[in-house]
Amino acid sequence: MLLRLPESVSEAQECVAEGAVPVGGATLIWAGWQRDGFPERAMSLRHVPEANVIAGETLGAAVVLGRIDDRVPEVLHRAAASVGTGAVRRTATVGGNIVGSTLRCLLPAALVLGARATVLDRDRVFETDLAELLAKHHLLLRLRWREPVTSGYRKLPAEAGGPPPFVVAAAVHTGDDGHGRLHVAVRDGYDVLFDDVPCGTGSDEAIGALGATSIGTVHSAAWQVVREHVTELLSRPVGRPPRR
Repeated sequence: MLLRLPESVSEAQECVAEGAVPVGGATLIWAGWQRDGFPERAMSLRHVPEANVIAGETLGAAVVLGRIDDRVPEVLHRAAASVGTGAVRRTATVGGNIVGSTLRCLLPAALVLGARATVLDRDRVFETDLAELLAKHHLLLRLRWREPVTSGYRKLPAEAGGPPPFVVAAAVHTGDDGHGRLHVAVRDGYDVLFDDVPCGTGSDEAIGALGATSIGTVHSAAWQVVREHVTELLSRPVGRPPRR
């Protein structure tokens, strides 16, 4: 297998045109390659600057999860910190987790941030939503979002080798009308649900409205976790995460 390491977007596009298979940290695909055979050409974005940015409203696809810190919103930082072991987080990448993984631990966090995906094709770079990114398995270059007022993330404990643990992510944004909106995403098994409701009148009203959305269809124990998470998030002083 020939591994290409392009140093610019244009070089990466050349690799795509040549049929190179994108790889992140290869934590998920290596075993499959050993079983089924390695591709003739592969490509990593680890040396492309646009794929390695970490900032308040941008995160590159080649960033390994262990590098994600409080430069990004709390919901995304905590989601990354909850993935696997330290060894996994030192290798697994943002793009591999969101596009290449069935668990997609970062996806609920990206959804509540309203993230948009900048993707790379052989002849263009363009922006799209997360639904199209996942449906068409585009090559992710970076994520971009609008800074939330506050955000949070919770993953329940789970036994190794068992079903995926329940996850709830939430963020508060200021809407176009100047009022707050609560964005909530959950991962229940392998399904990810997302919705948003007004939250300017307090947690009870927000939870009531949320119960009438797809989020309210989760099982009772999961719904209780959502209620607790939303109540805690909306009780915070604006912009201040809880003490760890």
